Amino acid sequence: ESENPPSKFACRGIRWLNPAMKVAILSDIHDQIPNLKKALEAAAETDALICCGDLCSPFVTKHLSEGYKKPIHIVFGNNDGDRFRIAANAAAFPQITLHGEYAELEFGGRSFAVNHFDTIGRGLAKGDAFDIVCFGHNHRFEITPIGRGWIINPGEIFGGLTGEPGFVVYDTDSHTAERIRV
Repeated sequence: ESENPPSKFACRGIRWLNPAMKVAILSDIHDQIPNLKKALEAAAETDALICCGDLCSPFVTKHLSEGYKKPIHIVFGNNDGDRFRIAANAAAFPQITLHGEYAELEFGGRSFAVNHFDTIGRGLAKGDAFDIVCFGHNHRFEITPIGRGWIINPGEIFGGLTGEPGFVVYDTDSHTAERIRV
């Protein structure tokens, strides 16, 4: 037999290295625990979770970790005032990674940039370096193609500003995103 695997095997190997993933993207929780719990229940079948900031109180990390057992990636928002206690609480949960104000991540072979601010996110998206740029801050849901990828603002979990709490699930395989209302 040949030492070189057939191309089908090579393709499967590539797929195995970058398995398809569903990523939940949420933002602007603002201590709204009932809506957060609904969102985490709806995100149960996803493979990872990104939070684009504004948890607000340190106790939100406990609710995130209790409601979602898979990897959680968090960046700070402008209303995360007690960053010391948020970081201390997050350190108690192995599935939470607190990135500070900015994160570059990869899921299923797709590159992500994550921060809280829409103005920074839009600037990052113009650079064409990422498949997905995620942000929150203005609480307005948006999925817009730009450059080679998309900008995704999942809207707010809070629900108090727009009256439409929700989040987004992004599929790395189909390169599709869906808004989930809670």
